[in-house]
Amino acid sequence: QVQLVESGGGLVQAGGSLRLSCAASGRPFSDVAMGWFRQAPGEEREFVASISWSGITTRYADSVKGRFTISRDKVKNMVYLQMNNLKPEDTAVYYCAAGQSAVVFQSPTTAQAWGQGTQVTVSS
Repeated sequence: QVQLVESGGGLVQAGGSLRLSCAASGRPFSDVAMGWFRQAPGEEREFVASISWSGITTRYADSVKGRFTISRDKVKNMVYLQMNNLKPEDTAVYYCAAGQSAVVFQSPTTAQAWGQGTQVTVSS
């Protein structure tokens, strides 16, 4: 089973940037797609971005497209989420997730493993 640990969250002003990191261990990390999800208080966990096993194909939620970039480094067993031009509505706990196949995904039920999450707070 894949084990995931997120880092890089924090407090930032609107318009600022943050880069989240996810370190993977356990089963082969390179065999599956990876994704980022977020959950605000009182809300359901929602899709943010996903990247295929090869790193060639990516998918983004409409709300973050053009502002966020997902990437991965198979040698270092890492996946990243670069977040630019942050908005207050981006405030949430961000979770790293491992998929069940090589293709990109966006449903939380598709994930086989989750990290503990990292808090991102964007102030006005």
